Amino acid sequence: MILGLYNYWVVVVLMMIGLYIVIAHGNLIKKIIGLTIFQTAVFIFYISIAKVNGASAPILAEGISRYSNPLPHVLILTAIVVGIATVALGLALAVRINEAYGSVEEESVQNTDNQEC
Repeated sequence: MILGLYNYWVVVVLMMIGLYIVIAHGNLIKKIIGLTIFQTAVFIFYISIAKVNGASAPILAEGISRYSNPLPHVLILTAIVVGIATVALGLALAVRINEAYGSVEEESVQNTDNQEC
């Protein structure tokens, strides 16, 4: 039973890795990578729960009575595109922060910002 649900174990492991990276590291690039790993885990989870055993693609054919809903997969494709755009924006902001503060370390940026006030 537990071994049959390996995709859910993969989701949990990826979520914990992503969450750990976001919490434990002060580097902004590493935080973006952690968020991307966490986001990938959410995508895998959503696709896993959308799978229908014994179902076919929604193409009308004789002898097929169960069809799989394609909407969750289309939503995940849209989420992947939005996720890529978000990562690109985050990396662009990290580049600008590096240009302005000379570092992408969170603590260094905060110290520099506090000294300017």
